[in-house]
Amino acid sequence: MPATMHAVRLHAQGGPEVLVYEEIARPEPGPGEVLVRVHAAGMNPPDWYARKGFADIPEGMRPEVPLPFTPGTDVSGVVAALGPGVTEWQVGDEVFGLLRFPSLDARAYAEYTTAPVADLARKPASADHLQAAGVPMAGLTAYQFLFDYIKLEPGSRVLVNGAAGGVGHFAVQLAVDAGCHVIGVASGRHEAFLKDLGVAEFVDYTRAAAGEVVRDVDYVLDGVGGPEAYRLLPAIRDGGVYSPVFLGQYGEEEMARRGIEKRGGQVRSDGAQLAELARLMDEGRLRVGIDSVFPLRDAARAHERAEQGHIQGKIVLQVTAQAGLPLAFRR
Repeated sequence: MPATMHAVRLHAQGGPEVLVYEEIARPEPGPGEVLVRVHAAGMNPPDWYARKGFADIPEGMRPEVPLPFTPGTDVSGVVAALGPGVTEWQVGDEVFGLLRFPSLDARAYAEYTTAPVADLARKPASADHLQAAGVPMAGLTAYQFLFDYIKLEPGSRVLVNGAAGGVGHFAVQLAVDAGCHVIGVASGRHEAFLKDLGVAEFVDYTRAAAGEVVRDVDYVLDGVGGPEAYRLLPAIRDGGVYSPVFLGQYGEEEMARRGIEKRGGQVRSDGAQLAELARLMDEGRLRVGIDSVFPLRDAARAHERAEQGHIQGKIVLQVTAQAGLPLAFRR
């Protein structure tokens, strides 16, 4: 096994150009950890938030980003070595995971990384590494919001805002699988994608505001947020639930007046829940949409794609040739 590896790091905050592909020392797994040979790394908003020093978050809430910093939390790969005392995994096992979140110490944009054993699940047999790497943070966010925070009930009317994005497209599928009537909100270019995932109704927000055309929703999972998030409130029935994934202006006074409860929290690493998502994938009940795939050395271009917005599913970094289909089939 080589003593060094390639990774993408930043030595200063800034735009995508600060991401540098370089050779560094390979890490060693500690007690309760394994070394993962990374085949693919999924990208998520915290990656570019950290790259910019969390400039979009109020100053008092900004985490410190130690430099040099290796972004990324989502990996799919193969166990390459075991740390002291590890019995849960064996060398050669195919695994995927959201590592150490919500800390900023995962270092997924690399050929190797260490992972706590409890953060990992066995990679779904039905998925290649590119697909599996697109699942952990977005899939666990959707799962934890719907079932841990919202406590979704079958037969409910559920509106997913930002339905074609990473969290949104998983939330749509999980809510449909749970027996809910799902309304997806996205731009018109995503309509066919979302109807294929099972939405009962589709709202093109470029033509009509969901808060103006939808009524009597039991639950809203808002994967967009922002300064006008409160515009979704008319779609929610009195006594309903609003669950924002991101920061925004939610209209707290109207929510209190109408008995609308805000439920949500911070996504966290959970290998057992990730194993449940893998089971759903292997049973054909959940799939990951791939927006685009970039080689690890082109992480800066991948971040440029992310900043363009209107992402359908996930952006993934390909680390090895064994990760999945050739790049040309993924763009």
